Amino acid sequence: MYPETQIDLARQVFDHLDAHTTALADAVTINPVTAYTCPERLAQELELIRSEPILMGLSAKIPKAGDYLTDNNTGIPILVVRGHDGTVRAFVNACRHRGTMLVSGEGHIRNRIVCPYHAWSYDLDGGLAVVPHKDAFEGFDLASCQLKALPACERDGLIWVRPTGEAPIDPDDHLGGLADEFQSYGFAGYHHYKTRRIACAMNWKIIIDTFLEPYHFAVLHRETVAPIFFPNLCLFDAFGRNLRETLPRRTIVELRSQPPETWDVIKHTAIVYVLFPNTVFVMQADHAEVWRVFPCNDRSDQSVVLLEFYTPEPVTNDKARGHWERNMDLVVRTVEQEDFPTGEDAQRVYKSGTLDTVAYGKNEPALAFFEKTIAAAIGHSMG
Repeated sequence: MYPETQIDLARQVFDHLDAHTTALADAVTINPVTAYTCPERLAQELELIRSEPILMGLSAKIPKAGDYLTDNNTGIPILVVRGHDGTVRAFVNACRHRGTMLVSGEGHIRNRIVCPYHAWSYDLDGGLAVVPHKDAFEGFDLASCQLKALPACERDGLIWVRPTGEAPIDPDDHLGGLADEFQSYGFAGYHHYKTRRIACAMNWKIIIDTFLEPYHFAVLHRETVAPIFFPNLCLFDAFGRNLRETLPRRTIVELRSQPPETWDVIKHTAIVYVLFPNTVFVMQADHAEVWRVFPCNDRSDQSVVLLEFYTPEPVTNDKARGHWERNMDLVVRTVEQEDFPTGEDAQRVYKSGTLDTVAYGKNEPALAFFEKTIAAAIGHSMG
């Protein structure tokens, strides 16, 4: 993050601390409970997610030529691979012969992508290279059987893929003014530590909602997060359909006695971004967290979260691994024991039909913005 942005954010925090205030929305926001329960609404949201550039992770997930990852979380089988020329490409993960998925999980391809069913083989740029018993397909247009390409883009250490449609991805346009800020972090030099997959019995938006207000810190997290962060204090900024929420740690007051040009705000905050439509990106003092959130099983009350930890230095020894494992365990334990059970309880109430609406206070501006933005994108309105 650029120094001038850090100075501005710190000064805003100090102003709020002095005035005992926080960032506020213009009014209380009302959302119908059907936003979290309606099957038709969920279908619209899933189509939205499929049609938008989705963050697949940082470049560190596939650092070398031949490295690949797969993703089925949108219902579209996606294969992302780094070519021999260093370019990241994305394809539908399906052989053009009989539709068999070519690879699974993450890994490395030494030379060609080989179908496990009949050994049709493809170059890393998607071109069909080998067809066993090729004469059996005489008269068939094998030249048209390259892998189906998906729009993909790698910029400043971030990999984007659009699961459906053919429109190219423009990160500058998609990030709505955040591109320079993300460039400033130097994510191209980060390293992937680990990914955790968490299944949740609640709507995918509830998971993202939990990141978007510190109003609950003093109550739900009184022994975990509350001693570290100021409760009910945040900054909020919108960038197109994306947002940045700044959550100050209590240690930020140490900066008051230091020259502004030396302020390291990242060290004294958690910077939470929501990258439209479904990614929470948290910049911490010593690492970055990517929370990729998806509805699953075509159920409004079932979701999956993929939490990825990225570190500025590679984890190469047991001491470092122990440090990051404890760090990740703490994060996962907090959400699994505090945030997510609360969200799952709320989902049960919504499903019961006993409530018609929920309310977001003026002190929850990031939450209201996120829910309004998703609603507007699928043609719904909120009060």
